[in-house]
Amino acid sequence: MADEKDSGSGSIRRPSWDHPVAATVALEGGGLALSGLAAPVGWPFGWQPYTDFILLVTGRIAIGPAAELYSGAGSPRRLAVVAALLALAMVRLLVAAAVHWALPALADPGIGTLVGYLVALPIGVAVLAWFLTRANVA
Repeated sequence: MADEKDSGSGSIRRPSWDHPVAATVALEGGGLALSGLAAPVGWPFGWQPYTDFILLVTGRIAIGPAAELYSGAGSPRRLAVVAALLALAMVRLLVAAAVHWALPALADPGIGTLVGYLVALPIGVAVLAWFLTRANVA
């Protein structure tokens, strides 16, 4: 994967994140903090935070490093994306099942999905980065 790319204007563009997995985890924390700040504001009005809302906010904030990896990669990107999506789905389902098994008192199935997604997103980014760097080395 190239760290520098000429954008046509003579300037060299460097990636915003040197470590995409660590940046994804940090951005997930920021998304959770933003969702955590929104909950007390809406609570007096009867709004309770839904897991779908938290998942949407966190996912939209944390997807930046993966999008930058994808846009900066060369042409053999399909295999990397398929592998990353399969890893994301498999880890999310396994963690969601483990959460439901470990905490059966939670009636909301969205909690397991949320925890599974939060664990699986950095793993999916790591798989994407690994496949893209492997494709560029070969």
